[in-house]
Amino acid sequence: MTPTKTAFLGIDFDPLDMETTGRWLSERPADAPFAFIVTPNVDHVVKLDQAPRDAEIWQAYDAAALRLCDSRIVAKLARMRGRALAVVPGSDLTAHLVTGIAAAGDRICLIGGDEAMLADLRALRPDLDIVQHVPPMGMLRKPDAMAAAAAFVRDAKARFTLLAVAMPQQEILALRVAEAGGAVGVGLCIGASLDFLTGRKARAPLWMRRASLEWLHRLASEPKRLWRRYLIEGPRIFLLTMRWRG
Repeated sequence: MTPTKTAFLGIDFDPLDMETTGRWLSERPADAPFAFIVTPNVDHVVKLDQAPRDAEIWQAYDAAALRLCDSRIVAKLARMRGRALAVVPGSDLTAHLVTGIAAAGDRICLIGGDEAMLADLRALRPDLDIVQHVPPMGMLRKPDAMAAAAAFVRDAKARFTLLAVAMPQQEILALRVAEAGGAVGVGLCIGASLDFLTGRKARAPLWMRRASLEWLHRLASEPKRLWRRYLIEGPRIFLLTMRWRG
């Protein structure tokens, strides 16, 4: 059902907006074989560029059912190079799914977060059947932990699975779930989206988001944790754009 993909910086983006993506999620049967969505932003694109093309994270991006542009900055850079990308912010998509797309009685599988996060989600949507698995830190370096998380997703038989364990862990976990077989529904690689949805972290005002300044708000909110991402690593996106040959 999707139109021709748009290639930019090594990623084949799906040209779906929020409405079309929401319809795709709503119409996909709950018992369909597991598929997953990735929402690359500046940080993701830079990390992908630093990984070998045959690395598992690239395999995950190649296997994703949908690759949606999370970043207005990436979209603007693409426009400068003659490519049009629809923007579907991952935090907005997560909020839309939890508060609007998911129907009463749907099972939601959450990988990540903590007990308080689960309680917040259940308070937000008490009509949903939400189950949670909390893996250990550094799960990607722990084969048993990755296997346990994948098995939990498989056994949950959820309509939607929210993978909230950061990039690249969440994308690689989604790939392994899909490859192992037996799981159903749709997985979303959502990073910190639930922190914004539940109010744990304040999201940038709408005007900052529209002005492509959400990164500045996040940097000001968590400078010690995010300064390197936004001031050292993130600006590489401009060099990648200059070097890109479509």
